[in-house]
Amino acid sequence: MKDHNDKDFRPDEKIEGIYGPPPELIEDARRMQTAYGPPNMMNGGFMMPCPPAFGVMPPPPKPEQYGIDMLRECVASIRMKTDFVPKAALVLGSGLGDFAETSIEIVKTVDYGEIENFPRSTVEGHKGRFVFGYIGEVPVVVMQGRVHFYEGYPSAVAVLPIRLMSMLGAKVLFLTNASGGINANFSAGDFMLITDHISSFVPNPLIGRNIDELGTRFPDMSKVYDPELRSIILETADELGIKLRQGVYLQLTGPSFETPAEIRMLRTFGADAVGMSTAIEAIAARHAGMRVCGISCISNLACGMTDQPLSHAEVQECADKAAPKFKALVSGAIAKLGKIL
Repeated sequence: MKDHNDKDFRPDEKIEGIYGPPPELIEDARRMQTAYGPPNMMNGGFMMPCPPAFGVMPPPPKPEQYGIDMLRECVASIRMKTDFVPKAALVLGSGLGDFAETSIEIVKTVDYGEIENFPRSTVEGHKGRFVFGYIGEVPVVVMQGRVHFYEGYPSAVAVLPIRLMSMLGAKVLFLTNASGGINANFSAGDFMLITDHISSFVPNPLIGRNIDELGTRFPDMSKVYDPELRSIILETADELGIKLRQGVYLQLTGPSFETPAEIRMLRTFGADAVGMSTAIEAIAARHAGMRVCGISCISNLACGMTDQPLSHAEVQECADKAAPKFKALVSGAIAKLGKIL
């Protein structure tokens, strides 16, 4: 294969397959794909392997790369800083960014950058740290800033924090997010208790070698969102006088918002709200044996339901306005979890 710098290199001919790409580009492709895995593309709802970069197939990612060894390294990094053992884990979505500072008796904080091999959140408003402390008498670990599939992380990496919190001791996972309302009866600012989810549009985080130390190869998903936990949340909302919708959450990859045609499609699938997180986290939690519950803040009506263009600023603004009630509902519900933990 001739180098592109050879004197008889002819740029008018097809390079790939004749002269080959520059060696440094081949090496870059190998490094990127070894680090992050081979790229994927969506094809009719199924994940299919993309053609290898420049016709070169890199070595596959090491099985342990996102497996139990990496998780143990993360646990060890945290245990060097705190021996706090949580019973519940909380993931903070948009609008709840300062929840830890206002609603938790903080014992210790650990920035994601202090944890070996831990992914970093790049989204504005996501602080990127774990907060350990108490809500009422319940010891909790709070995730201030989640990582998303659309940031370029494979699903298995996006759920690494969930698995980590399970290994630290958490038995319950409380998920929160901001979403677009698909149900015509919903309004911006509503809260929706998640009763079920649709995750068919994103790669399942359990694809690949099973982590037997966490759970079975084929985990049951018939009751992802725990009925008893949902009852506690409904009871708390009633006591606080907070109107709480109930519905099905659907996760898409993002980061672009949906088209009107896509929203019509999702409505026929039975979705009440749509977002870019949560479902794969719930799958990973159930795989690890955690009990799961979740609340979604309907921050806007989905595309095509109003004439208003969608923006992240609008989502954040609505979530911020709803934050006081959201915080009261979440903290009140978690405090009640002490009865069953």
